[in-house]
Amino acid sequence: MENAGDLSIILMNNLVTQRIAEIRQELPTNVRLIAVTKGVPVALMRSAYEAGVRDFGESRVPEAIDKQAALADLPDICWHMIGHLQTNKARKALQIFDWIQAVDSLKLLQNLERIARELHVRPSICLQVKIWPDPQKYGWSVAELLADLKAIDQCQQLQIQGLMAIAPLGLTSEQSQAFFLDLRQLRDQISQHDWQHIALPELSMGMSNDYPLAVISGATMVRVGSKIFVP
Repeated sequence: MENAGDLSIILMNNLVTQRIAEIRQELPTNVRLIAVTKGVPVALMRSAYEAGVRDFGESRVPEAIDKQAALADLPDICWHMIGHLQTNKARKALQIFDWIQAVDSLKLLQNLERIARELHVRPSICLQVKIWPDPQKYGWSVAELLADLKAIDQCQQLQIQGLMAIAPLGLTSEQSQAFFLDLRQLRDQISQHDWQHIALPELSMGMSNDYPLAVISGATMVRVGSKIFVP
């Protein structure tokens, strides 16, 4: 006979499966669902995997190391670093992540470029932009990013694939959509130039509370955590 703990786990696993199916129905086939798993137990990550998720987003390098060890039998997972990356964690991040989505300064980017050359790895990169001023967020301002593009284009080891942004808290639906459209327009503006090592097919934007608006506005990746894993 199942005890209360076992029943709770089964119910939560079923809920995760159901929620992923519902989210999938809302997403076009070209939009990648990144399950944000900071603080999420490995058992629920396995449920998400069984429901078809292959992209997992972590914010802390030590937690990601532990989870990768626990999920080593699932070799086709694509791991995304989506949190602020401290300089002293850069080497380890390059060793364990396929994507580093929150590269938020030229200094960090150039440090990653140097280490990636040493390690002979070519991770995919998103440049984090503060489209609107927000003291609570990391990232380039629009003016800073435009000014740094020539230096960014010198990074040959990293695969610079897109832009990433996190909307400020408290926006209305109309404001959220305007924010996402501003990021798309910035991507389009940058892409008009003939860069050697900058290609921006990806727009990583939208989270649990606003990803439908992000998709309408051109997101190619959405980062969803609480809508999948919070009871």
